[in-house]
Amino acid sequence: MGKIRVKAFGDEELEQKQKLKEEKRKEAKKMTKVPGMKGGERIVAVGPSEEELATLDNKGVAEEEGFPTARNEESTGGKETSDRTPSKKHLEQKAFHSQKYQTLSDQFDKSKIYTIKEALELLEKLQRKSFDETVELHLNTLTSGISGQITLPHGTGKVTRVAIADDKVIAEVEKGIINFDVLVAEPSMMAKLAKVAKVLGPRGLMPNPKNGTITPKPEEVAKKYAGGQINFKTEAKAPIIHLTVGKMSFGPDKLTENIEALIAVIKKTNIVNATLKSTMSPGVKIKI
Repeated sequence: MGKIRVKAFGDEELEQKQKLKEEKRKEAKKMTKVPGMKGGERIVAVGPSEEELATLDNKGVAEEEGFPTARNEESTGGKETSDRTPSKKHLEQKAFHSQKYQTLSDQFDKSKIYTIKEALELLEKLQRKSFDETVELHLNTLTSGISGQITLPHGTGKVTRVAIADDKVIAEVEKGIINFDVLVAEPSMMAKLAKVAKVLGPRGLMPNPKNGTITPKPEEVAKKYAGGQINFKTEAKAPIIHLTVGKMSFGPDKLTENIEALIAVIKKTNIVNATLKSTMSPGVKIKI
């Protein structure tokens, strides 16, 4: 009688495990080509593939440039991972903007504090000329809670749309139609305006006694706003005031008068530092 092989109980399971280990070993020893190697030369792939490396590079760019990332909780046990890469178009736009902005930034000393005249001359050189840029004044103040009103000597260059609250205006707001920049109201209209407060409040359009938009003489106040009167106040969470002081087309003299008028109303003693910029330019520090 020939040799008889007796298979012990459990051998099949052991063989199956060995087979799986062998398959995993083969999978781990995949051969990949490295750029620059001659034909037929190969190495064992022990790290991420070229495609994976490219994805990782894009993720790095996304994080560095501040792109939003998506959550991938399924593959990480509930942990958040950066799993989204920016589109090619988004990257191109970001790179273009950064390069142009950097070019402008390199044209002046960002650590220097300029006079208003010097700063305006600098902004004239920095503007892109494709449109009439708005000139902005940004102030850091000693404390929060600073607010007030002013009619600039030469206006802001922007047409202010003013409306007086009535039933028709409220009905339009309820439909999502807002055709005004400032809303003025009589005290008696405030009860009716309450039902659209959730729409007007977040937009800063709700009439308020502090800025004079609740008044028994709404027609007079409306004329002032239409004539260029502006409100200013520090941000809710920081002692910062952002202001529009005109257009580049005003020229240095008119812009200087507007800036000095604002500083006089806010008061130099309340201002820590000031920055002047146009719509597309970097900020230029100015002396107060």
